[in-house]
Parts: sequence; structure tokens; C-alpha cells
Amino acid sequence: MWNDDTPGLLTLPSGRRVRGRGLRNGPAAAPLPTYGVYLLGSEPPAVEWESRWLRWPDFRLPADRALARTVFAEALERAESERVEFACAGGRGRTGTALACLAVLDGVPASSAVAYVREHYDRHAVETPWQKRYVVRFH
Repeated sequence: MWNDDTPGLLTLPSGRRVRGRGLRNGPAAAPLPTYGVYLLGSEPPAVEWESRWLRWPDFRLPADRALARTVFAEALERAESERVEFACAGGRGRTGTALACLAVLDGVPASSAVAYVREHYDRHAVETPWQKRYVVRFH
């Protein structure tokens, strides 16, 4: 599990914890994740742990929204017993949007999920109006 002082940690209402980070901020800090979801327009660099790439261009939405929901649900399930991280280039827009979707899957009302992630992860999370709309319509 994650340490209490792990940077970028989001604790969901169920108590599951997921780390969000920006890849351009350098390598992952310890403890290392056991599973990562990488939200990028092009294939991410290789990592030492199991990972999944979700094609998601910068400032946009996931290329395959049905696949995104499946990936989010799997990551939420794994977060119960594994160290799961989500990352994009900066760690705010795409990562914040994905974390807000996880919050919805964990029971936060979709209309409140962006505010939840901004309060508990990063106040600048979910950068564009269409990312916010995606979360509000996510189910």
C-alpha cells in the first residue's frame, strides 16, 4: 500500500488510495507503484511495473471512452490491494480527469467529483471545460 506521505496521493471515500503524478516531473518516487495507468497521446516510456496505456491526447478526452471506463474500473479494483498510479505529462488535466472518474466509480456524485479531486489531490486538476463535462456525464 501507499505510505501516508506519498506525494500526489488521493484517498477515495472507500479508503482506496491512488497516486497521481506528472511524468515530466521525473521518475516515480518511492514506493514504486505495482500498477500504472498512463494517459498519453503516444506510447509511454517503459516502466518496471505492470502498466496500461490509455491513448489520451493532451488537453483532450480519451480516444476510446468505453475502454477508459473499463481501465478506470480495473484500476479502482486493484487499488484495494495494490499501489496504483495514474500519470500524464503534467499530472493535472488528464490525470485529474481520470481521478475524478475514479471518484465517481467510488461513490462520489458526478456533479461533485471535480471539486472532490481539486480538494483532495490538486486544486488545478481537470483543466478544460470538456474534461469537466466528461466527468459530470461519466457513469
